[in-house]
Amino acid sequence: MDGSGSGKNDGTPACLKCIHYHVTWDARAPYGCRAHAFKSSRNPALVVYESSGSACQLFENRKGFRPECGDGRT
Repeated sequence: MDGSGSGKNDGTPACLKCIHYHVTWDARAPYGCRAHAFKSSRNPALVVYESSGSACQLFENRKGFRPECGDGRT
């Protein structure tokens, strides 16, 4: 990947930095992806990778994301 949305060392997009990522009210599936229209108990990028064999192609960087605060607020 180009580093714009890379996760740790595995090259998967960091969902917390993506505009499509959201937290759901479902305790069994608290993480969601609006672009792929699903929710999961695991990181959506990992689910996409395991399902398709390739990294998420719909990652869009969230404007004003500041890793030090961790919640996307500016």
